[in-house]
Amino acid sequence: MAQQERAIRTRRIILEAAAAIFDEQGYEATTIAEILARADVTKGALYFHFPSKGDLARGVLDGAVTTDGVRPQALKLQELIDVFLLIAYRLPREPMLSAALRMAIDLQSRRRFGTAWPDWIELLTGILREAKSRGEVLPHVDEPAVARTLVSTWTGVRVVTEGLPGEHDLPAEIALLLQLLLPAIAAPTVLTRLEVSASRAAFLYEDMPAWRAETAEAEATV
Repeated sequence: MAQQERAIRTRRIILEAAAAIFDEQGYEATTIAEILARADVTKGALYFHFPSKGDLARGVLDGAVTTDGVRPQALKLQELIDVFLLIAYRLPREPMLSAALRMAIDLQSRRRFGTAWPDWIELLTGILREAKSRGEVLPHVDEPAVARTLVSTWTGVRVVTEGLPGEHDLPAEIALLLQLLLPAIAAPTVLTRLEVSASRAAFLYEDMPAWRAETAEAEATV
């Protein structure tokens, strides 16, 4: 078990090192030597987990689709909101997420490896469908189309604000986006019960260590 845990930890260290450099200078400009130096592992250890730089890129993209830290809520739409807010808070702080976005925006990387966007759309479609089955979503809502629009607009907010002068708080910008879009998605009686704010994003992020501990404890008892 200890050996398995070490292998998982080593894999994570390598992947995070690669993501950090991909984020800093792009996939094409990154070398295996730089990743080895950043991760402080042997070439054998790296190639054991990732036979090529391309496998590292795919690992980064796979790691970018996550609902870690999102607790079950009475309203399924609140869970959807929490996914968006928490990712907005985490992205500037976690190279794994920002590297995946950088690779998706870069045409050469996108053509070679694709993006995480289809997986995000599938994930959000599932949440919207469950919310609709509970009566939280307006009857006319097309779940895949809305999920696609949410992913597109979220990405656009990140890309545009990053290129604007001055500093722009991504969770606050995403909260504003959701406040504008939710009236076209949520049933009126549900809309007033949803919490959408940058402060909630910070709360969710601060709660992640407790969430991880509880998740690990639950998995250990299975």
